[in-house]
Amino acid sequence: METSQFDYDLPEELIAQTPVEPRDASRLMVVHRDDERIEHRTFRHITEYLEAGDLLILNQTRVIPARIFGRKAGTGGKVELLLLQRQDDQLWEALVRGKRLRPGTSIELGTPDGTDTLAAEIVAETESGGRLVRFRQPVGPLLDELGTIPLPPYIHQPLADPERYQTVYGRVEGSVAASTAGLHFTPELLLDLRRMGVEMAFITLQIGLDTFRPVKERLVEDHKIHTEWYELAASVAEQINRAKLEGRRVIAIGTTAVRALESAAGDCAPDGKACAWQSVSAYSGATDLFIYPGYRFRVVDAMVTNFHLPRSTLLMLVSAFSGRALIFQAYEQAIKQRYRFFSFGDAMLLL
Repeated sequence: METSQFDYDLPEELIAQTPVEPRDASRLMVVHRDDERIEHRTFRHITEYLEAGDLLILNQTRVIPARIFGRKAGTGGKVELLLLQRQDDQLWEALVRGKRLRPGTSIELGTPDGTDTLAAEIVAETESGGRLVRFRQPVGPLLDELGTIPLPPYIHQPLADPERYQTVYGRVEGSVAASTAGLHFTPELLLDLRRMGVEMAFITLQIGLDTFRPVKERLVEDHKIHTEWYELAASVAEQINRAKLEGRRVIAIGTTAVRALESAAGDCAPDGKACAWQSVSAYSGATDLFIYPGYRFRVVDAMVTNFHLPRSTLLMLVSAFSGRALIFQAYEQAIKQRYRFFSFGDAMLLL
């Protein structure tokens, strides 16, 4: 499968630079897979497409202040770190910006007012071009003082309120990017859904920046997907399995929730025939599941998602769910209708 099949042209002015207020005032494109109808609504109208007994799966991760600035010890050269994944309390995988940041380089990271510093050393290069950085002491407790919330590189305007890059239900810190499909929910909307009889369950998947990187290989199948840590509790697995047994819909809020749910499901039969639903098991660990057209979904019945970057693994995932032709038809309409794209953009409900 050619990666070029997942490319499209997007006018730069449609890349959302700031979030809509209130959160649920963003637009909602509703895509029906059965008859290929496409509707244009506002996100708060999602209540009209959900019903009692539906089970929403939400990713409760929070974004950490993962961008840290400092200088090279000795030369004073500027250094920027973007922490990606914790290996242990003092060792992190990171993206780095600065000159000649090779293994053995010592760096000093400080608070903006210069009242505190933290020493670190680059100890290795990673296969993806990043670095392993060892801090002299555990860095997690210091991030609120040392770091800032990292925004995607296509957002060029500063964010007035960092909480707008967090979901209202996020409570487990660890991601370097937001679960953007969840940004559209307000506390009031969640309460309305509960009153309707819609059930909710929470998983955790810690999102890395590789999620948004374009696939560079010519063939989709040659792409090596990133790994992300996720946790699905036994009580949530039981909730999902009960919903599936009773014929109720499991609706993933975001592609991260999709990835966690499908990773926790049992494997399909080796004969390649269509999968019936597979029971979900509790799990805590890494997933490298790469979902692209041809994948057979085992758990997810519907999903909420944003509009994704060209050539991204996320665009491939939604194309696997709804069909590439229908997704690209929806994207074409979104561009004509001037929807807002990417992290602070509008949403899709794929039914």
